[in-house]
Amino acid sequence: MNDQQLLRYSRHILLNELGVDGQERLLASHALVIGAGGLGSPVALYLASAGVGRITLVDHDEVDATNLQRQIAHTLDRVGQPKALSAQTAMRAINPDVQIDTVTQRADAALLDALVPTAQVVLDCTDNFATRHAINRACVRHRVPLVSGAAIRFDGQLAVYDPRDEASPCYACVFPDTDGLEETRCATMGVFAPLVGIIGTMQAAEALKLLSGMGSRLVGRLLMLDGQSMAFHEVQLGRHSDCSVCGQPAVTIQPSSGSHVGNP
Repeated sequence: MNDQQLLRYSRHILLNELGVDGQERLLASHALVIGAGGLGSPVALYLASAGVGRITLVDHDEVDATNLQRQIAHTLDRVGQPKALSAQTAMRAINPDVQIDTVTQRADAALLDALVPTAQVVLDCTDNFATRHAINRACVRHRVPLVSGAAIRFDGQLAVYDPRDEASPCYACVFPDTDGLEETRCATMGVFAPLVGIIGTMQAAEALKLLSGMGSRLVGRLLMLDGQSMAFHEVQLGRHSDCSVCGQPAVTIQPSSGSHVGNP
């Protein structure tokens, strides 16, 4: 690191768990962020501010006025712009030294197979099951850790799925794509603005821990937030032997008292 970087990242360097070595790993790392909306906004801004050397941002959508209530990477004067490019502008305003690649197309299987192997971590900030399952399949196939977040109304979820860990489930172990779960969207259900900031910021934290070498202790755990009562609940997760994606020996799921698995 040069003198400017030592100054910029000095508060990270002061952390014994991170230090110079961890910050240098962040500077040399590559994160793939899929979705530049409510969750993707704080994810992108915090990864850039923390000095992740290369960030690839994927989103096919454009900024709309209804997004501005919660999608903090975007501004009124960028309505109509592709979200990935709008977020890139915000990220560069914070940290111009970070390499930011943008992809303004839908994250389909072919695109994911091209991008996922290039990254050290993938952050799923999308809002539909089909894309989440496609991202999960690509992460399992290429053995790249996945940080998954979801938020709707006042309810949020966060989990880390690490296919490098034999005991870790994948997203499909928890939410099988054959379950026919009802799709819920912000456009019809609404979402509390700070909730996506809370979950997205936690996604960024888990990704930074993975990239810096600290590792994530959220692997094998589903963390759920009730934003009205501001209460966290947790479910311990295990890999399912009959999972259509990862299909490894089963590990018993042990829910903590009073917890339940909700839809993302």
